[in-house]
Amino acid sequence: MSTDFIHLNKNWNAEPNAPAEKIEITDEYLSLSFLLNPWEFEGFKEGHRAELRFYGCSKWRLGPTNDEGWYSGQCRFSKLAPSWGEFYEVKGNLPPEQASNEWHDINQGKGNRHFLFYLRDSTFECDAESYEFIN
Repeated sequence: MSTDFIHLNKNWNAEPNAPAEKIEITDEYLSLSFLLNPWEFEGFKEGHRAELRFYGCSKWRLGPTNDEGWYSGQCRFSKLAPSWGEFYEVKGNLPPEQASNEWHDINQGKGNRHFLFYLRDSTFECDAESYEFIN
């Protein structure tokens, strides 16, 4: 079985230098907020924050690998993902997790979809039922 990447951020992306990502967990969802890229996409000013809300999240992680590690093959998706710095849903065969101690179980749902977001100095992953982009 192959690994497929569905590119989810079409008209937006995180700020490429210092996205200032933040995780918040509520009773209803897990939130990943970050600064948006105001230079590549119209409609965003410098300092504009966005949020990805993940519903039915079962587990998440925010940690290594950064862009240098990705290009040198240190990420489990380094040789598979189409490009660095994007937000994907990953389907099919998921390579083994390299750092399972970085994962946080929150058990808000089944988490039957795998989401992956490469930020400047870290990687965000979670298993959730759905997501919503809020800007």
